[in-house]
Amino acid sequence: MKVDVSAQKLVEAGAHFGHQMRRWNPRMEEYLYKVQDNTFVFDLIKTKALLEEALELMATSVAEGKKILFVGTKKQLKDKVMEIAKATNNFYVTERWLGGTFTNFEQIKKSLRKMEDMKKNLANGEYAGYTKRERLLISREVEKFERMIGGLAGMEKIPDIVFVVDTHKESTAVSEARKLKVPVIGIVDSNGNPDDVDYPIPMNDDATQAVSYVLDLVKEALPVSGSETKPAKKAKKAAVKKEKVAKATA
Repeated sequence: MKVDVSAQKLVEAGAHFGHQMRRWNPRMEEYLYKVQDNTFVFDLIKTKALLEEALELMATSVAEGKKILFVGTKKQLKDKVMEIAKATNNFYVTERWLGGTFTNFEQIKKSLRKMEDMKKNLANGEYAGYTKRERLLISREVEKFERMIGGLAGMEKIPDIVFVVDTHKESTAVSEARKLKVPVIGIVDSNGNPDDVDYPIPMNDDATQAVSYVLDLVKEALPVSGSETKPAKKAKKAAVKKEKVAKATA
């Protein structure tokens, strides 16, 4: 789905402001327009084009049945990141990125299985014979699991794309994705390194309104949770056709 990116809305949201001159990465120079009051200003024409490219990639990938992992642990944005990931039926990390999430994925899968088993046991009353304190400790452990890796529930393999809100802050996630050759789409501020990601979106990653606007565009570009992708629809049609043929020849 083609999504219209408004440069005017990016400006109104403050996406064009970078960091002060003393805090910058020279590799970002090609995405910067000028310096104003000792602060870098992004070239939002380039930002708009790169954002549209990233949105098109995500839309095409999801239509092919691929999965995206959203990473954003900033306090003021993590609820929004979680909202968009859930709405589009994708995965998310909004607390601290656990080292080895990708590079030691088998251990993460074990933790996910343990979390699901404990949740099921709690719901089924399997811990009824435990003491009140023991049940409390189990509940707390489940809550901790949910907080740290709940957004990865159902992730049986490394995701196809990683979307990172702040590539400088989430450098470990970016590094692990690069090691495993997972494409990274990242919002890169003037202190970041665009060479670390495959699809940089150069803009202010501290402006809550600006990042929220970008995330809303992502939601607009992708199918909402529960909607079927093209491969899923084709598979369903094929199954229905096969069933009809089987009945006709029975």
